[in-house]
Amino acid sequence: MDILVLYYSRHGATAEMARQVCRGVESVAGMRARLRTVPAVSAVSEATEDAIPASGPPYASLDDLKECAGLVLGSPTRFGNMAAALKYFLDGTAGLWLSGELAGKPAGVFTSTSSLHGGQESTLLSMMLPLMHHGMLMVGVPYTERELMETTGGGTPYGPSHLAGPNSDKTVSESEKRLCQALGARVADTARRLTTK
Repeated sequence: MDILVLYYSRHGATAEMARQVCRGVESVAGMRARLRTVPAVSAVSEATEDAIPASGPPYASLDDLKECAGLVLGSPTRFGNMAAALKYFLDGTAGLWLSGELAGKPAGVFTSTSSLHGGQESTLLSMMLPLMHHGMLMVGVPYTERELMETTGGGTPYGPSHLAGPNSDKTVSESEKRLCQALGARVADTARRLTTK
């Protein structure tokens, strides 16, 4: 079974977090991560991205959402909210909402910010809203993950976070990586349990 790890990244930190989430997904027996991204949004209305990105994972399609057993969504913070590119993709999922295609599937979220108080938690919550409208079951990071109490960078019970710094050049810390892996494993394990009943 596939867990879709869908993200948008501008400077690479969110992409690294997505790779760590994939490691967590694949630590669960019988589960596989499907890594996807979304194209940037252009300010020029006629501009379009190539159908295949120049590098990295493929762009997500609605079929990726239909076929997944669970979803983990990641975005950098933009003024306490998810990035426009990810919001634009989610805004195009009305057909899946009408059919209830995602209802009952587990989901989790993660983010990266330039400052420690740059809106990590509000971004995570904003990403949860459309998923809850789809009827997805939100999975967080419990305090049994000791990194939540020990990290000096990012980390919240709503989902993993990363402190990228004002120049977006701080690497994802070991504790932040472990929280990403923990979320991936929790979503995968939840999906596995839900489908074996």
